Amino acid sequence: MTRYDIGTVVSVALGLAVLLGWYLSYSAARLDRLHAKVEGAISALDAQLVRRAEASLELATTGALDPASTLLLADAAGAAAERHTEHPISDDLLDGQHFAGNESVESDLTWALRAALTDAVVADLKARDDDTHEVLRRVQASALRVQLARRFLNDAVTEVRRVRAKPVVRVFRLAGRATLPTLVVFDDELPPALRS
Repeated sequence: MTRYDIGTVVSVALGLAVLLGWYLSYSAARLDRLHAKVEGAISALDAQLVRRAEASLELATTGALDPASTLLLADAAGAAAERHTEHPISDDLLDGQHFAGNESVESDLTWALRAALTDAVVADLKARDDDTHEVLRRVQASALRVQLARRFLNDAVTEVRRVRAKPVVRVFRLAGRATLPTLVVFDDELPPALRS
């Protein structure tokens, strides 16, 4: 080989090394942004779940529902309001948070809303002259926001999992020590009377 050939080989090798370094840095930064998006989406879902629990509890305390529905809804809404998203790392409120297995509590509240808010009950609540109609509207709006927030979170989780499955991310351990996020699945179906 001539001296010129060695220089060319070294230049090409350095160029490839710089290109690989840039690609790895870009991929790591992108993955970090995706993890931050998941953590933000968990916080948004948590906030919407708290609003739904508060609106449901307010509806239960209006006195507009029958005693059995009031008790059922108040119990489920109280349990949902008391649950919390876990934050294992205390210095950063978003870092490492996860839904903490609260799916059953949220599904119970959804079930209680469906049981309490039948078509006849919703029609009666909408016909009332007091503030009950407004409380019912808040329950409906918060339940819709819960559905949207959970879908947004699950879309973000799916994207993180897709990127982390790439061979380059696994080989170069670009995810670091970040936990692999999981999908949040619970029953968030609106009562039929509130779907319109």
